[in-house]
Amino acid sequence: MNTDDLNFAYRVRHALNEQLDQLPASASDRLAKARKIAVSRKKAEAPLALAGRALAGHAGQFVQTHLGWMTRLGVALPLLVLVAGLSGIYQYEQQQRINEIAELDAAALTDELPLNAYLDEGFNAYVTQQERVQ
Repeated sequence: MNTDDLNFAYRVRHALNEQLDQLPASASDRLAKARKIAVSRKKAEAPLALAGRALAGHAGQFVQTHLGWMTRLGVALPLLVLVAGLSGIYQYEQQQRINEIAELDAAALTDELPLNAYLDEGFNAYVTQQERVQ
C-alpha cells in the first residue's frame, strides 16, 4: 500500500470509531461476527509481511543513502580483479619466455649442446624464431 491508501484507511477507521457509540446493537453484532470470520480466515504470514515491510522501509533508506558508493564499488571491484588477473597472466607468460631463452643461452654458452646442433637447420630456425618473438 502506498501512503495515500494508508491515509485513506486511517481516515475511514477514525470516522468509524467516532460513530461506534451511535451504531444499533444489531449492526454491532453483525460487525463482531464479521470480524471473527475475517480473523479466522486471516493468513498466518500476514504479521510477518507487515514486519518485513517495516524493516524494508529502514533498509530502503540505508540503500538509498549508501547506494552511490556501493554501486561504484560493485562495478569497480570486478574490473580491478580483471586487470590484476590479466596483469598477472602477462607477467607469468613473460617470465616463462625469459626462462626458456635463458635456458637456451645457458646451453649454448656452456657447450652442453653438441656441435651438430648448431649445424642443424631446425635448430637455427628455432633460434631465429625465438629472436623474432622477442
